[in-house]
Amino acid sequence: MVYSREKIIIFKQSSGDTDVRLDKYLSEHKQLDLSRARIQEFIRDGAVEVNSEKKKPSYQLRSGDRIAIHLLPPSSPLATSEDVEFDLLHEDSSIVVVNKPPGLVVHPCAGHRGGTLVNGLVHRFAHLSSPGTFLRPGIVHRLDKDTSGVMVVAKDDRVHQFLAYQFKKREVKKIYLALVHGRPEGTRGRVDLPIARHPANRKEMSVSLFKGRRAITEWEVVSTFLVDISLLRAVIHTGRTHQIRVHLAYLGYPVLGDRTYGYGGRWLRQQDEMMRRTVSLAKRQMLHAEMLGFIHPESKRYVEFRAPLHPDMEELIAWLRALKPGRG
Repeated sequence: MVYSREKIIIFKQSSGDTDVRLDKYLSEHKQLDLSRARIQEFIRDGAVEVNSEKKKPSYQLRSGDRIAIHLLPPSSPLATSEDVEFDLLHEDSSIVVVNKPPGLVVHPCAGHRGGTLVNGLVHRFAHLSSPGTFLRPGIVHRLDKDTSGVMVVAKDDRVHQFLAYQFKKREVKKIYLALVHGRPEGTRGRVDLPIARHPANRKEMSVSLFKGRRAITEWEVVSTFLVDISLLRAVIHTGRTHQIRVHLAYLGYPVLGDRTYGYGGRWLRQQDEMMRRTVSLAKRQMLHAEMLGFIHPESKRYVEFRAPLHPDMEELIAWLRALKPGRG
């Protein structure tokens, strides 16, 4: 049984719904039309309760459990308005497209209660979608804190659902640029390896052949440099957490500046002066969301939006291209 009241949706468990994870159960309900990843975000934000208690996404449902999902009505207060710097690429009656700078967290979370992209969006735009918790108005998808690039934001719930469906069905085209260590063999390749939470460190992801969810990344070489660094263009056909960073690190080409999946201090101490200088110039992971393509919610036509490189990555690429033998 499902019913709604001011966007509070309640599910009552029957005996046939037991022995299944909370996040899996909710993600399979057509009434919600939300991805499992988004359901997990709601659960971690405290927007989902089982029998009036907060549970983990892995909670095993029991017969008679009552699940409440607290979704905001349009009149609910959103995140705090703050003047946050980001570049506006496009705006119309239904969407906003931005170029997120590196170092900017997308939405409020533990350790980042303010100064996020969401705070800046609320400051600039009077109307944003609110299909989820008050922490994420307008947010259809995310980029990691230190990844720069293009993002689309929804202005109302109808638009949000239209865009979210395309992401869920893998119909959105996503292209990234990445500076990586090494020179790949060949000019292009495809990685089809599942990704799951790291078994020892829950904040990290890893390739997991038996427990992971399918993840597909295609890459091609754009440039190679005198120092052992390459510029790759990557297209992702799935949207797993840290997907490009995990896949490229698994191949042996970690993203330059990646403090989580890249090389550590011991490796760096063994490198020549030119490589150490290059690494020192990468203050964050050199990964940029270059292009986003999708069906526009109003025109119903395919559109693409491109974000120029952030100056730090642009300047590093220019420096790499200018290197000459013997220069450090």
